[in-house]
Amino acid sequence: MSWIRIWVHIVFSTKNRIPFLNTRSIRFKVFRHIRENAKEKGIWLDCVNGHQDHAHCLVSLGRTQNISKVAQLIKGESSHWINKTQLIKIPFGWQDDFWAVSVSESHLQRVRNYIHNQEEHHRKKDFTEEIEKFMKKYGWTLIKGDAEE
Repeated sequence: MSWIRIWVHIVFSTKNRIPFLNTRSIRFKVFRHIRENAKEKGIWLDCVNGHQDHAHCLVSLGRTQNISKVAQLIKGESSHWINKTQLIKIPFGWQDDFWAVSVSESHLQRVRNYIHNQEEHHRKKDFTEEIEKFMKKYGWTLIKGDAEE
């Protein structure tokens, strides 16, 4: 039997960072659906939350899963569901890209707290500032044109 424990913090934004998720009610429904769908797809989603224009997921990868496929399943199905149910009155989409970093067992609770407290966090810092913080922390550079795609 294989034993795998790889934690990943995945962040993705709405298409063109449009604040589609602009009410608590919409966010609650979307994130509840993401949790339910993840369970159906065999994705161990520890927590999910976000704000008006993005989502954070803390995922433990299974032995046959990879980050790209998990992100695709979460984003693609939730986008389809949002449009099918007309939860949002205009066509919804997630940005094609995403950010993902590994999380050590010793930092899980800190990451959970960060994800659960998105509303409070974004009273002080918008998503652009959050991206800049992630980029600096992890040594990422933005390739010109990526933000607009």
